[in-house]
Amino acid sequence: MSTLHFLPRGHDDPLTTLSLARVLLDSVRAGRRPGALRIYRPEPTVVFGGRDRFLAGFDDAVGKAREAGFTPLLRTLGGRVAAYHHGSLVIDHVEPADQMFTGTQARFTSFGDMYVRALQSLGVDARLGEIPGEYCPGEHSVNVAGKIKAIGTAQRVTKTGWLFSSSVIVTDPAPIRSVLTDVEAALGVDWDPATGGSISEVHPDITVDAVEQAFLAEYARGYDLEPSEFSAEEIEAAGAYNSVSQLESTR
Repeated sequence: MSTLHFLPRGHDDPLTTLSLARVLLDSVRAGRRPGALRIYRPEPTVVFGGRDRFLAGFDDAVGKAREAGFTPLLRTLGGRVAAYHHGSLVIDHVEPADQMFTGTQARFTSFGDMYVRALQSLGVDARLGEIPGEYCPGEHSVNVAGKIKAIGTAQRVTKTGWLFSSSVIVTDPAPIRSVLTDVEAALGVDWDPATGGSISEVHPDITVDAVEQAFLAEYARGYDLEPSEFSAEEIEAAGAYNSVSQLESTR
């Protein structure tokens, strides 16, 4: 059974939190960690994809995110704009690799299937697949009852390691739907706001704690999770990536 260092928290600063995912990838690639799993509840954040910044309304979209109380950041993984908050979970899974791009599509499918199983263990009507009009569309999104996008996934792949990152919107759908409506409008992107909610809209008794435990139980089936923390060196190293993801205010 493969070992993953388990880091069960983010950071008070959303920018540092995002940068630490890249630091974990560096640590795994360098052999300082065998692999890593981080599951945390994020601060309110809107993460833009690389393609979003080339749209005419990008600066306005960044401002809309700030006005809604979300920190706007630029992610270095694939995908388009997404949002998450305290009613969400972010999962960062990092492992070493010996070839670039090998298994990329298989990971999307296998992680999607695993996330579906985890949610179904709680009685959630979870399904794998894109639903029409969803934000940050992808064929490996996880939806609830074919109505609401619950989980979005993205990867960063290098020759010596990969980072698979997922966001799970569990509760409190209104802020997510509201900020995405304003941000997508500024970007000029058509989408169906009804798809941008949370699991709790279909399963009102669901909690973030329950979802986190379901994911951990699913991970424990295939991995040895070894409790860990970020080292002082890793937290310091996050500063090198902050300039990549930080978006300056234009207002």
